[in-house]
Amino acid sequence: DPTGLPDGGKTVHLEQDAGIPGGRNAGVGAVSGDLLFFLDDDARLPGTDALARVEARLMIEPDVGLLQLRVAPAGPGVPPRDWVPRLRVGDPARPSDVTAVWEGAVAMPRAVFERVGGWPAEFRFAHEGIDLAWRVLDTGARVLYAGDIAVTHPVYATAPHEYSAYHGARNRVWLARRNLPLPVGVLYVLAFALRTLPLLWRSRAKLREAARGYRDGLRGPCGPRKPLRMKTMWRMARAGRPPIL
Repeated sequence: DPTGLPDGGKTVHLEQDAGIPGGRNAGVGAVSGDLLFFLDDDARLPGTDALARVEARLMIEPDVGLLQLRVAPAGPGVPPRDWVPRLRVGDPARPSDVTAVWEGAVAMPRAVFERVGGWPAEFRFAHEGIDLAWRVLDTGARVLYAGDIAVTHPVYATAPHEYSAYHGARNRVWLARRNLPLPVGVLYVLAFALRTLPLLWRSRAKLREAARGYRDGLRGPCGPRKPLRMKTMWRMARAGRPPIL
């Protein structure tokens, strides 16, 4: 239960852990305003004008429904690959349209948040930024990587722990079940399984957790299903990331 915040700061204390996306959703009702900004507790805004620049960008480009800030390392180490959510990273400071977001520093209009139903609380951990971005794209809005506006974040290892192997596998299946036509969904899950297998191969525990995740992804309730429109999937392909990658 957070204490000691500056005047004007509000807190929302949950008696039970709702998971990361569920926790983000819980905070929305406690604030007002037409724009929402989500910042993880281990990320920092290095400048005093970042939020003003985010607001200005969303005002200038009203077709943007979701915006991710660039992540700069807060210390030594190699930045994780997922900080720049496009297949070809290139210059991290280059803005571009994308089809997914790193969830730790994002903004969106409240109207879009409400239209898509918020973060997928069922996911609890991992890949919620993909699901949210896909549903925003399906409204016809754009998803923007704002490489010219930065936050800082400690560098972390991307090799999956046992719990992330489970949630990564389960939630990839849920992404397919919630959002993709069956043939595309099968290809999407297979592509993810083949890509992550080398990371799991040396650990039987991680392999077991991933297998359990795929099983629960097929069996467990994943929330409402609303397949993406063909027009949306074509837009994703034109942006360089069709929904099989």
